Amino acid sequence: MNTAQSIIKHLDLQPHPEGGYFRETYRSKEEIPKAALPDTYSSSRNYTTAIYFLLTSDTFSAFHRIKQDEIWHFYDGAPIQLHMISPEGHYSMVRIGKDFSNGELPQFTVPGGYWFAANLQKEATFSLVGCTVSPGFDFQDFELPKRDYLQSLFPEHTQIITLLTR
Repeated sequence: MNTAQSIIKHLDLQPHPEGGYFRETYRSKEEIPKAALPDTYSSSRNYTTAIYFLLTSDTFSAFHRIKQDEIWHFYDGAPIQLHMISPEGHYSMVRIGKDFSNGELPQFTVPGGYWFAANLQKEATFSLVGCTVSPGFDFQDFELPKRDYLQSLFPEHTQIITLLTR
C-alpha cells in the first residue's frame, strides 16, 4: 500500500514553494525562441515540461498562477479539489480523481493566466498527480501572491482565498 512518505521517498520528491512535493520528470530539449512567444515571456521556453506533484491533507497548494496552460493528471490517492479564479474574477472548482460517477475527472487543464490552488477534503489522505505545462514551465512565469493582494483583486472570493493562501 502506498503512503505519502513512501511515494515522496521513492520518487525523490522535494517541497514545492506553493505547498506539497514535486519533482520535474521531463523537460524537452527543444526550445521555443523568445521571438515566437507572446511579449509576456522574457526568454525562450522549452516546448513542454512535466512534474510529479504530491499533496497531503495537512497542507494545500496555495493560489498561484503561471502564463501557460497546465494539465493535471490523476495517478493515486484521494481526489484533489482544484480551485480557479479567472482573470475576470469568475471562481470555479473541479475534482480531479477516479470516481467518475461523482463527477471527478482523471485529467483537467487550468488555462494560462488563471489563479489556482488545490486541497484535499478528507483527513489523513494524499494525492499523487502529474502536471504538464506547455510552453515549458520556468519559475520566471510563477506568481505566488500574498493573501492581501489576491483579496484586493477579488474581494468577492475572500473566503476561499483566505483558506488557500499563506
